[in-house]
Amino acid sequence: MSHPVRLGTVGYGIMGERLLRVARAHDPQELVSVGAWDPSAAAMARYRADFPDGHAFASLEALLAASDVVHVASPPAFHLDQLEQAVAAGCAVHCEKPLGVDVAKAEAVVARMEAKGARAAVNFPFTASFALDQIEAWRDAGDLGTLERVEIEVGFKAWPRPWQMDAAGWLDRRAQGGFTREVVSHFLFATLRRIGPIALHRHAVTYPAGDGAETACSAEMTAGGVPVTLAGGVGTTEKPDHNLWVLHGSKGKLRLRDWAVAERQDADGTWREAEGARPNEEMRPLILQRQLAMVAAMARGDTGHTLASLREALAVQTLVETILAG
Repeated sequence: MSHPVRLGTVGYGIMGERLLRVARAHDPQELVSVGAWDPSAAAMARYRADFPDGHAFASLEALLAASDVVHVASPPAFHLDQLEQAVAAGCAVHCEKPLGVDVAKAEAVVARMEAKGARAAVNFPFTASFALDQIEAWRDAGDLGTLERVEIEVGFKAWPRPWQMDAAGWLDRRAQGGFTREVVSHFLFATLRRIGPIALHRHAVTYPAGDGAETACSAEMTAGGVPVTLAGGVGTTEKPDHNLWVLHGSKGKLRLRDWAVAERQDADGTWREAEGARPNEEMRPLILQRQLAMVAAMARGDTGHTLASLREALAVQTLVETILAG
Protein backbone atom coordinates (compact mmCIF):
# COMPACT_ATOMS: atom_id res chain seq x y z
CA MET A 1 0.00 0.00 0.00
CA SER A 2 1.76 3.16 -1.22
CA HIS A 3 -0.67 5.69 0.23
CA PRO A 4 -1.58 6.37 3.89
CA VAL A 5 -4.11 3.91 5.30
CA ARG A 6 -7.63 5.32 4.81
CA LEU A 7 -9.86 4.90 7.86
CA GLY A 8 -13.64 5.08 7.56
CA THR A 9 -15.88 5.41 10.61
CA VAL A 10 -19.13 3.43 10.74
CA GLY A 11 -21.37 4.83 13.46
CA TYR A 12 -20.86 8.30 14.92
CA GLY A 13 -21.56 7.72 18.61
CA ILE A 14 -19.14 8.34 21.45
CA MET A 15 -16.68 5.61 20.39
CA GLY A 16 -16.76 6.54 16.72
CA GLU A 17 -16.21 10.19 17.60
CA ARG A 18 -13.33 9.46 19.99
CA LEU A 19 -11.31 7.39 17.54
CA LEU A 20 -12.12 9.68 14.62
CA ARG A 21 -10.81 12.71 16.52
CA VAL A 22 -7.60 10.87 17.29
CA ALA A 23 -7.32 9.69 13.68
CA ARG A 24 -7.55 13.27 12.43
CA ALA A 25 -4.59 14.12 14.67
CA HIS A 26 -2.60 11.03 13.64
CA ASP A 27 0.50 11.09 11.46
CA PRO A 28 -1.03 11.66 7.98
CA GLN A 29 1.80 9.73 6.39
CA GLU A 30 0.56 6.63 8.21
CA LEU A 31 -3.23 6.96 8.51
CA VAL A 32 -5.94 9.43 7.54
CA SER A 33 -9.67 9.68 8.21
CA VAL A 34 -11.80 9.61 5.06
CA GLY A 35 -15.02 10.42 6.91
CA ALA A 36 -18.01 8.78 8.53
CA TRP A 37 -21.40 7.21 7.91
CA ASP A 38 -24.25 6.68 10.34
CA PRO A 39 -27.83 5.69 9.46
CA SER A 40 -29.05 8.32 11.93
CA ALA A 41 -29.63 11.75 10.41
CA ALA A 42 -29.08 13.31 13.84
CA ALA A 43 -25.71 11.60 14.21
CA MET A 44 -24.61 12.77 10.77
CA ALA A 45 -25.73 16.31 11.55
CA ARG A 46 -23.55 16.21 14.66
CA TYR A 47 -20.63 14.86 12.62
CA ARG A 48 -20.98 17.70 10.10
CA ALA A 49 -21.10 20.23 12.94
CA ASP A 50 -18.03 18.71 14.61
CA PHE A 51 -16.03 18.42 11.38
CA PRO A 52 -17.22 20.85 8.69
CA ASP A 53 -14.34 19.73 6.47
CA GLY A 54 -15.03 16.00 7.02
CA HIS A 55 -16.73 13.83 4.44
CA ALA A 56 -20.22 12.60 5.35
CA PHE A 57 -20.90 9.47 3.31
CA ALA A 58 -24.40 8.86 1.96
CA SER A 59 -24.20 5.09 2.43
CA LEU A 60 -22.17 2.35 4.05
CA GLU A 61 -21.28 1.03 0.61
CA ALA A 62 -19.80 4.38 -0.40
CA LEU A 63 -17.72 4.55 2.76
CA LEU A 64 -16.40 1.01 2.27
CA ALA A 65 -15.38 1.81 -1.30
CA ALA A 66 -13.29 4.74 -0.06
CA SER A 67 -11.66 2.96 2.91
CA ASP A 68 -8.79 0.56 3.53
CA VAL A 69 -9.93 -0.13 7.10
CA VAL A 70 -13.17 0.67 8.89
CA HIS A 71 -13.91 1.30 12.53
CA VAL A 72 -17.25 -0.38 13.21
CA ALA A 73 -18.61 1.77 16.03
CA SER A 74 -22.33 1.13 15.66
CA PRO A 75 -24.52 -0.44 18.39
CA PRO A 76 -23.58 -4.08 19.14
CA ALA A 77 -26.48 -5.70 17.27
CA PHE A 78 -24.98 -4.41 13.99
CA HIS A 79 -21.34 -5.33 14.57
CA LEU A 80 -21.23 -8.78 13.02
CA ASP A 81 -23.17 -7.91 9.84
CA GLN A 82 -21.13 -4.76 9.23
CA LEU A 83 -17.91 -6.66 9.94
CA GLU A 84 -18.77 -9.20 7.26
CA GLN A 85 -19.90 -6.54 4.81
CA ALA A 86 -16.66 -4.62 5.25
CA VAL A 87 -14.48 -7.71 4.80
CA ALA A 88 -16.48 -8.67 1.68
CA ALA A 89 -15.69 -5.20 0.30
CA GLY A 90 -11.96 -5.81 0.80
CA CYS A 91 -11.51 -3.71 3.93
CA ALA A 92 -9.70 -4.47 7.14
CA VAL A 93 -11.89 -4.00 10.22
CA HIS A 94 -11.39 -2.57 13.69
CA CYS A 95 -14.64 -3.53 15.40
CA GLU A 96 -15.99 -2.15 18.65
CA LYS A 97 -16.65 -4.51 21.50
CA PRO A 98 -18.69 -6.44 22.25
CA LEU A 99 -18.26 -8.47 19.12
CA GLY A 100 -22.01 -9.06 19.26
CA VAL A 101 -24.82 -10.13 21.56
CA ASP A 102 -25.65 -13.46 19.87
CA VAL A 103 -22.92 -15.97 20.74
CA ALA A 104 -23.95 -18.59 18.15
CA LYS A 105 -23.93 -16.01 15.37
CA ALA A 106 -20.58 -14.67 16.55
CA GLU A 107 -19.08 -18.16 16.53
CA ALA A 108 -20.19 -18.67 12.92
CA VAL A 109 -18.91 -15.26 11.79
CA VAL A 110 -15.55 -15.70 13.51
CA ALA A 111 -15.11 -19.10 11.87
CA ARG A 112 -15.86 -17.60 8.45
CA MET A 113 -13.49 -14.68 9.02
CA GLU A 114 -10.69 -16.96 10.17
CA ALA A 115 -11.20 -19.20 7.13
CA LYS A 116 -10.89 -16.14 4.89
CA GLY A 117 -7.83 -14.84 6.68
CA ALA A 118 -9.66 -11.56 7.27
CA ARG A 119 -7.71 -8.60 8.59
CA ALA A 120 -9.94 -7.92 11.57
CA ALA A 121 -9.53 -7.01 15.23
CA VAL A 122 -11.68 -5.80 18.11
CA ASN A 123 -11.25 -2.55 20.00
CA PHE A 124 -9.93 -3.42 23.43
CA PRO A 125 -7.61 -0.46 24.14
CA PHE A 126 -5.85 -2.41 26.90
CA THR A 127 -3.77 -3.86 24.06
CA ALA A 128 -2.07 -0.45 23.94
CA SER A 129 -2.12 0.31 27.67
CA PHE A 130 1.04 1.89 29.07
CA ALA A 131 -0.17 1.10 32.60
CA LEU A 132 -0.56 -2.60 31.88
CA ASP A 133 2.90 -2.59 30.33
CA GLN A 134 4.20 -1.11 33.60
CA ILE A 135 2.43 -3.77 35.65
CA GLU A 136 3.97 -6.44 33.42
CA ALA A 137 7.41 -4.88 33.93
CA TRP A 138 6.93 -4.99 37.70
CA ARG A 139 5.90 -8.63 37.45
CA ASP A 140 8.96 -9.42 35.34
CA ALA A 141 11.12 -7.71 37.98
CA GLY A 142 9.71 -10.06 40.63
CA ASP A 143 7.72 -7.45 42.57
CA LEU A 144 4.60 -9.62 42.62
CA GLY A 145 6.14 -13.00 43.22
CA THR A 146 3.84 -15.89 42.38
CA LEU A 147 0.42 -14.73 41.25
CA GLU A 148 -2.17 -16.04 43.70
CA ARG A 149 -5.42 -14.41 42.65
CA VAL A 150 -6.97 -11.63 40.55
CA GLU A 151 -9.69 -9.24 41.64
CA ILE A 152 -11.89 -7.21 39.27
CA GLU A 153 -14.09 -4.47 40.68
CA VAL A 154 -16.20 -1.99 38.70
CA GLY A 155 -18.62 0.61 40.01
CA PHE A 156 -20.75 3.47 38.72
CA LYS A 157 -22.74 6.25 40.31
CA ALA A 158 -25.34 5.72 37.58
CA TRP A 159 -25.68 3.88 34.30
CA PRO A 160 -25.20 4.93 31.55
CA ARG A 161 -22.33 7.22 32.46
CA PRO A 162 -22.80 10.96 31.80
CA TRP A 163 -20.90 10.99 28.50
CA GLN A 164 -22.99 8.09 27.15
CA MET A 165 -26.43 9.62 27.51
CA ASP A 166 -26.85 10.15 23.75
CA ALA A 167 -26.81 6.35 23.43
CA ALA A 168 -28.98 5.64 26.47
CA GLY A 169 -31.69 4.26 24.19
CA TRP A 170 -29.71 1.02 23.91
CA LEU A 171 -26.98 1.31 26.53
CA ASP A 172 -29.41 1.08 29.43
CA ARG A 173 -31.42 -1.75 27.90
CA ARG A 174 -30.89 -5.44 28.49
CA ALA A 175 -30.78 -6.47 24.82
CA GLN A 176 -27.53 -4.71 23.85
CA GLY A 177 -26.39 -2.55 26.75
CA GLY A 178 -25.27 -2.73 30.36
CA PHE A 179 -21.95 -2.26 32.09
CA THR A 180 -20.94 -5.92 31.85
CA ARG A 181 -20.73 -5.72 28.06
CA GLU A 182 -19.39 -2.17 28.01
CA VAL A 183 -16.89 -2.17 30.89
CA VAL A 184 -16.40 -5.58 32.50
CA SER A 185 -15.51 -6.99 29.09
CA HIS A 186 -12.30 -4.90 29.06
CA PHE A 187 -11.11 -6.44 32.31
CA LEU A 188 -12.03 -9.93 31.22
CA PHE A 189 -9.96 -9.31 28.10
CA ALA A 190 -7.01 -8.04 30.16
CA THR A 191 -7.26 -11.14 32.33
CA LEU A 192 -7.47 -13.44 29.32
CA ARG A 193 -4.54 -11.77 27.54
CA ARG A 194 -2.26 -11.23 30.54
CA ILE A 195 -3.12 -14.16 32.83
CA GLY A 196 -4.58 -17.03 30.78
CA PRO A 197 -7.72 -18.78 29.45
CA ILE A 198 -10.75 -18.14 31.64
CA ALA A 199 -13.16 -20.71 33.04
CA LEU A 200 -16.37 -19.43 34.62
CA HIS A 201 -17.45 -21.33 37.75
CA ARG A 202 -20.16 -19.27 39.46
CA HIS A 203 -21.98 -16.10 38.49
CA ALA A 204 -24.97 -13.96 39.39
CA VAL A 205 -26.70 -10.92 37.91
CA THR A 206 -29.37 -8.49 39.15
CA TYR A 207 -31.86 -6.77 36.84
CA PRO A 208 -34.45 -4.08 37.51
CA ALA A 209 -38.08 -4.55 36.53
CA GLY A 210 -38.80 -4.27 32.81
CA ASP A 211 -36.11 -4.44 30.12
CA GLY A 212 -33.44 -2.37 31.85
CA ALA A 213 -29.77 -3.37 31.88
CA GLU A 214 -28.23 -5.09 34.89
CA THR A 215 -27.56 -3.19 38.09
CA ALA A 216 -25.13 -5.71 39.60
CA CYS A 217 -23.10 -8.76 38.63
CA SER A 218 -20.60 -11.07 40.27
CA ALA A 219 -18.56 -14.07 39.23
CA GLU A 220 -15.94 -16.56 40.35
CA MET A 221 -13.55 -17.78 37.67
CA THR A 222 -10.09 -19.12 37.05
CA ALA A 223 -7.63 -17.76 34.50
CA GLY A 224 -4.79 -20.09 33.67
CA GLY A 225 -5.71 -21.87 36.91
CA VAL A 226 -5.50 -18.67 39.00
CA PRO A 227 -8.65 -17.69 40.98
CA VAL A 228 -10.42 -14.57 39.69
CA THR A 229 -13.31 -12.72 41.32
CA LEU A 230 -15.58 -10.13 39.73
CA ALA A 231 -17.89 -7.64 41.45
CA GLY A 232 -19.73 -4.85 39.66
CA GLY A 233 -22.61 -2.58 40.48
CA VAL A 234 -24.50 0.63 39.82
CA GLY A 235 -24.89 3.04 42.73
CA THR A 236 -21.86 1.62 44.55
CA THR A 237 -19.65 4.71 44.23
CA GLU A 238 -19.93 8.48 43.94
CA LYS A 239 -17.61 8.38 40.93
CA PRO A 240 -19.15 8.26 37.46
CA ASP A 241 -16.76 5.43 36.62
CA HIS A 242 -14.47 3.52 38.99
CA ASN A 243 -12.58 0.29 38.42
CA LEU A 244 -9.78 -1.83 39.81
CA TRP A 245 -7.87 -4.79 38.37
CA VAL A 246 -5.80 -6.16 41.24
CA LEU A 247 -3.11 -8.84 41.12
CA HIS A 248 -2.41 -10.48 44.50
CA GLY A 249 0.93 -12.23 44.71
CA SER A 250 3.19 -13.99 47.18
CA LYS A 251 5.45 -10.92 47.45
CA GLY A 252 3.02 -8.05 46.99
CA LYS A 253 0.10 -6.52 45.12
CA LEU A 254 -0.11 -4.65 41.83
CA ARG A 255 -3.15 -2.96 40.36
CA LEU A 256 -4.61 -0.96 37.52
CA ARG A 257 -6.85 1.80 38.82
CA ASP A 258 -9.47 3.72 36.88
CA TRP A 259 -8.38 2.49 33.46
CA ALA A 260 -4.94 4.08 33.26
CA VAL A 261 -3.04 4.27 36.55
CA ALA A 262 -0.57 1.52 37.49
CA GLU A 263 0.07 1.15 41.22
CA ARG A 264 1.98 -1.15 43.55
CA GLN A 265 1.47 -1.62 47.24
CA ASP A 266 4.22 -0.75 49.71
CA ALA A 267 5.00 -2.92 52.72
CA ASP A 268 2.91 -0.58 54.89
CA GLY A 269 -0.13 -1.12 52.68
CA THR A 270 0.07 2.24 50.88
CA TRP A 271 -0.63 2.21 47.15
CA ARG A 272 1.98 4.11 45.10
CA GLU A 273 1.40 5.29 41.55
CA ALA A 274 3.97 4.53 38.88
CA GLU A 275 6.29 7.41 38.09
CA GLY A 276 4.66 9.71 35.55
CA ALA A 277 1.20 8.15 35.96
CA ARG A 278 -1.60 10.27 34.51
CA PRO A 279 -5.41 9.92 34.66
CA ASN A 280 -7.37 8.26 31.90
CA GLU A 281 -8.57 11.56 30.45
CA GLU A 282 -4.95 12.48 29.70
CA MET A 283 -3.76 9.00 28.71
CA ARG A 284 -6.65 8.06 26.40
CA PRO A 285 -5.43 10.05 23.35
CA LEU A 286 -1.93 8.59 23.71
CA ILE A 287 -3.29 5.06 24.03
CA LEU A 288 -5.57 5.49 21.02
CA GLN A 289 -2.71 6.90 18.92
CA ARG A 290 -0.67 3.83 19.83
CA GLN A 291 -3.60 1.65 18.91
CA LEU A 292 -4.19 3.42 15.58
CA ALA A 293 -0.59 2.68 14.61
CA MET A 294 -1.43 -1.01 15.08
CA VAL A 295 -4.67 -0.60 13.09
CA ALA A 296 -2.66 0.88 10.23
CA ALA A 297 -0.20 -2.03 10.43
CA MET A 298 -3.06 -4.55 10.36
CA ALA A 299 -4.59 -2.84 7.32
CA ARG A 300 -1.26 -3.23 5.51
CA GLY A 301 -1.25 -6.95 6.28
CA ASP A 302 1.23 -6.89 9.17
CA THR A 303 0.38 -9.78 11.49
CA GLY A 304 2.81 -8.66 14.20
CA HIS A 305 0.38 -6.26 15.86
CA THR A 306 -1.12 -7.00 19.29
CA LEU A 307 -4.71 -5.90 18.65
CA ALA A 308 -7.40 -8.15 20.13
CA SER A 309 -8.26 -10.99 17.78
CA LEU A 310 -11.80 -12.00 16.86
CA ARG A 311 -11.22 -15.28 18.70
CA GLU A 312 -10.24 -13.45 21.91
CA ALA A 313 -13.25 -11.16 21.58
CA LEU A 314 -15.50 -14.18 21.08
CA ALA A 315 -14.14 -15.75 24.29
CA VAL A 316 -14.92 -12.53 26.17
CA GLN A 317 -18.37 -12.24 24.61
CA THR A 318 -19.19 -15.81 25.59
CA LEU A 319 -18.23 -15.12 29.21
CA VAL A 320 -20.22 -11.88 29.30
CA GLU A 321 -23.38 -13.36 27.80
CA THR A 322 -23.18 -16.33 30.17
CA ILE A 323 -22.94 -13.99 33.16
CA LEU A 324 -25.85 -11.90 31.87
CA ALA A 325 -28.00 -14.99 31.33
CA GLY A 326 -28.00 -15.46 35.11
